[in-house]
Formats: sequence, structure tokens, C-alpha cells
Amino acid sequence: MKYDVVITGSTGMVGKGVLLECLDHNWVEKVLVVNRSSINLTHPKLKELLVSDFMDLKNIEDDLKGYNACFFSLGVSSIGISKEDYEKITYELTMHFAKTFLDKNKDSIFTYVTGAGTDS
Repeated sequence: MKYDVVITGSTGMVGKGVLLECLDHNWVEKVLVVNRSSINLTHPKLKELLVSDFMDLKNIEDDLKGYNACFFSLGVSSIGISKEDYEKITYELTMHFAKTFLDKNKDSIFTYVTGAGTDS
């Protein structure tokens, strides 16, 4: 099976590793990265989409169509952030993106990738 994947958080340590593996793997045909800032990388498989507010995905919903996998690696450290803000980013935002992605790609795989313990 060939994969067309969406990756979030590819400017971070975990997401960048996922991105590099996907670009290198022959089972992956195309990669869409959705980030707040540019990864400054070009590759024949790669398309980049910049989003300022991940809770407002209306303008990019159609760009998410046609993918059969998503690696969601967007996240923050719990150090120096309120419990409410941490939960909003790590739970609410994740669930919102997952719902939007899965609404456009019914038979796809959504993987939540985390660097659990990286702030320990």
C-alpha cells in the first residue's frame, strides 16, 4: 500500500523525525506538512501549508482531502504553561484537527505522535 500523509509539528524534534522518515520511505508518495512556521525544506514529495490558528481550519479543509494517514506531532512542553492552556493544545486542538482530517478522509489512519516525557 502507498501512503499520502499529513504531518503536523514537523518543526519540532519528533515531527521532524517523522517527516524525514516519510520523505525517505518509498511507501510514502506525498507529504503535506501543516505547521505554524515554515520548515524551509524542499523535496519532490513535499507540500507545505502554514496555519496560524489550528482551531480555525475552515480555510484548509479542502487541502486535507485525499490523504490516507496523518501523523499529528504538534505539541508543547508542560513547563511554564497553565494546565488549561496545556489541555487546550494537547487535547482540544488535537481532537479538532483529528475530526477535521477524518471528516475529509473517512478510511484513513490518524496517529498521535508525542514526545512524552521530553520535559521531564
